[in-house]
Amino acid sequence: MNFSFAVIFCLLAFTFSSCVSTKIFNDLEARYAVVKVERNSFEKSRDSLQQSWDRLNSDLGEVQTYLLRSRDSIESVLNEIKDWEKKYTLLKENSEDKIQTSIAENNKLLKEIALRKTELQSRSERVDQLEKMIQSQKRALDELKNRLSDALLNFQGKGLSVEQRNGKVYVSMENKLLFNSGQWDIEPQGKKAINELAYVLEENPDISILIEGHTDNIPFSAKGQLESNWDLSTKRATAVVKILLENNQILPENLTAAGRSEYMPIAPNSSSEGRASNRRIEVVLSPSLDKITSLLESK
Repeated sequence: MNFSFAVIFCLLAFTFSSCVSTKIFNDLEARYAVVKVERNSFEKSRDSLQQSWDRLNSDLGEVQTYLLRSRDSIESVLNEIKDWEKKYTLLKENSEDKIQTSIAENNKLLKEIALRKTELQSRSERVDQLEKMIQSQKRALDELKNRLSDALLNFQGKGLSVEQRNGKVYVSMENKLLFNSGQWDIEPQGKKAINELAYVLEENPDISILIEGHTDNIPFSAKGQLESNWDLSTKRATAVVKILLENNQILPENLTAAGRSEYMPIAPNSSSEGRASNRRIEVVLSPSLDKITSLLESK
């Protein structure tokens, strides 16, 4: 720009020195004014551009500073993310191990539950079977008691009674129906009653038959083949067994003879009536418990 002004000044000097015409001078002066205006415009543009440049430099510095901070922040966040990724990986591995362990424990527990369920089901079925067996035995005892009552009806009121208690049937026969005093040979009337009893028992081969001999508390004077009330009660029970075995349908292994002597009275021995009640044969009929015992012992 200064070079242009120098050229113009030289031209003007040359013009003045050469005594150029006024028209040319005026033309040059006008052109100078235009150039001056252009110069002012260029200077304003330059100032504006300088301001813009300064602002851009300032903005660039701020942007660079921001970018630097952002880069540091991003690096910090990336490092934090890496740390979290490591923690997540460890947590995932630990979680998977715990999950696998938990699954294994749950599977074991499920197997145990299934086993317990099977055992409970089996026990429940066994309980149902036991209940059915017990009910069946109860019905069988009821029928046996009724059957005996009907068969021995003619002897009831003559020192014979039939009753059911404690899951068993008891046929009680006083000695006056069976024996003479101090004897163990069975009288004809008593033999008839025992034979009627045998007819019913042959229909029930699963019944256990216990024949008990009982006496009163009057001491027995030893004489002949008898030594005591123990001996007398045992011989009378055995005599009943022999009559029952005359029926070949009754199984000998189902029979048991026992002497109880005076030690299981059913009435006071202080009166003659009480002593007469205590002198008796009791036939105790029990259902077989083999099936129930087998079921209880089964696993």
